[in-house]
Amino acid sequence: MANLTSVLRDLAAESADLDRLVAELDASGWRTPTPAEDWTIAHQIAHLAWADDFAALSATDPDGFRAELSSVLAGATSVDDFVCAAAELGAEQAPAALLERWRAGREQLAAGLAEVAPETKLPWLGPSMSPASMATARLMETWAHGQDVADALGVVRTPTARLRHVAHIGVRARAFAYFANDKQPPQGDVRVELQGPDGDIWSWGEPEAADRVTGPALDFCLLATQRRHRHDLALVAEGPIADEWLDIAQAFAGPPGAGRAPGQFA
Repeated sequence: MANLTSVLRDLAAESADLDRLVAELDASGWRTPTPAEDWTIAHQIAHLAWADDFAALSATDPDGFRAELSSVLAGATSVDDFVCAAAELGAEQAPAALLERWRAGREQLAAGLAEVAPETKLPWLGPSMSPASMATARLMETWAHGQDVADALGVVRTPTARLRHVAHIGVRARAFAYFANDKQPPQGDVRVELQGPDGDIWSWGEPEAADRVTGPALDFCLLATQRRHRHDLALVAEGPIADEWLDIAQAFAGPPGAGRAPGQFA
């Protein structure tokens, strides 16, 4: 959808916005619970720091990444357990050290990805990805976990055009969402038309498709990252395929999450 340079620029901006939310927090602020069960703000940043470090290893030393992944998974019951354990361990760091680790890691990731040939497929926890796809996935996660931090602090963030990256992953992951829920993707396309923060329309899918999803891009991103319940969003589904998809949509790898309860952020 976009070249690596522009995605890395947007990833840096998204990370900087989240950085500003946490940089001045005191120790008790870092222990603020977030909507993710049992995760504080420290857990959220620790998760991002770990993921950026791991992605940087994939970009700079793919064989080392594979060896490390094989080693850690040998002692974990699942990838999800491994990811949660990494967040738990990182959250025990002093806030200043954790923040510095995250800052250094995201710079190393950007530098590493910039050196990779565009057609290269980098190993990851799920399917391998191109450098641009890896950067887009990191942006999606940074935005989603940033939403958890913002919700914990009672901050309403101003949506930006960077949401297009998040929406793109949400649309592209439609088939995966079915597989993650032990379902077979139905035959047929879904036309997606979302209104971006600046009023322009972002679209995916065949224009003549009978099934359609329309609404604010922000709402679709909140749904696809499971940061809001569908009933609290202004998304419209036309057709049975579109309607079923919105009930299970997810932009992230791994099993479906618990999501958020309806009315939780009313």
